[in-house]
Amino acid sequence: MKLRDNETKPLLYKQMVVKVLELIRSRKLKAHDPVPSEGELAKLYGVSRMTAKLALDILVKQDIVYRLARRGTFLSARYVEGAEELPLPRAAAHAEKPAKRKIAMVFPNMDDYTARIIASAEQEARKLNCQLLIRISLDKDDESECLQELYEDRVDGVILYPRGRIACSEKVLELSRLRYPLVIIDRIFREVQIDCVYHDHYQGAYNLVQYLIGRGHKEIGYISMSFDGVTSREDRYKGYLQALRDHKLTANEGYALLHCSEDYMNRLSESNLQLEAFIGSNPALTAIVCADDYLATSCLYTALKMNVPVPDQLSVIGFSDIQLSSLLPIPLTTARQTTEQIGQAAINLLFKRMDKSREGAVTIKVKTSIIERSSVKTID
Repeated sequence: MKLRDNETKPLLYKQMVVKVLELIRSRKLKAHDPVPSEGELAKLYGVSRMTAKLALDILVKQDIVYRLARRGTFLSARYVEGAEELPLPRAAAHAEKPAKRKIAMVFPNMDDYTARIIASAEQEARKLNCQLLIRISLDKDDESECLQELYEDRVDGVILYPRGRIACSEKVLELSRLRYPLVIIDRIFREVQIDCVYHDHYQGAYNLVQYLIGRGHKEIGYISMSFDGVTSREDRYKGYLQALRDHKLTANEGYALLHCSEDYMNRLSESNLQLEAFIGSNPALTAIVCADDYLATSCLYTALKMNVPVPDQLSVIGFSDIQLSSLLPIPLTTARQTTEQIGQAAINLLFKRMDKSREGAVTIKVKTSIIERSSVKTID
């Protein structure tokens, strides 16, 4: 006899607990034997995966079963073969307490920068009585699979960090049309109106150039990876140009390298041929603004390999303030992206959407700050 998944779900998942216990007894499962998964239970009894999950959650709390990540659910060791009876879950009143809301963050990788965002988001999620899940997506297709799984598992909302993504994925567009709570961090997609929290890249770069001008620099270059539609890269370059204009300085076209190959990421401490050519052809430059700290690191090492003293002859400035920045032979002056505000703002905006806010798409800009170290010289 199959259960019907209807409006009596609180009662239904309690019935499912009994069904699972009956199944464990009828199959004579031994300690550490696998218990049917949420999907298998859903098909077997004609209920939703969420109902099956809630039933297993109760059994986990009662130490009847346990879970292993990516392996499945197993019978607890204290229920050995020959046990006369498996007890029903105790403390029913506790089981009826409303479950914490579940929210997820999807990242393309884990580094110091993303770890700091997660730490701040975790603290904010706890304040709001939410459980935070972390998923790592290997590529665009894997990202879409992650989002689909989270949606099917009825996770209440998702925060997505599509680092370096040129265009919004079809899965993000689909979830947006479904009004599923979704917040993008550190990226803007022009083709869709969607909630996002990101650093003010334009103002951050503007402030860096203004800082250099205040230190006496007038011949200021700029290097970046290809824009490829990535709005943060475009905004930083625009901030650089506008700062020069506002201070009556000429934006020399030859002072900008906007198509630096990203091969440097694999050999940061080696000389970069593209940067060698750029620095060598612009001897009048006294400072270079780099689109991120990795590129600034490559620029710094390249200059040193060319016997161009940093900062005495060439000042180098970065963007992001990754952990590496303070550990270089010449610690890097850079724009710090405040991860604490990004994580907190993203969680609060997502929570607002989970409460069915009908406000139009919200864009939150987080300010950057300049971190002064040793890679910039003052010109008298």
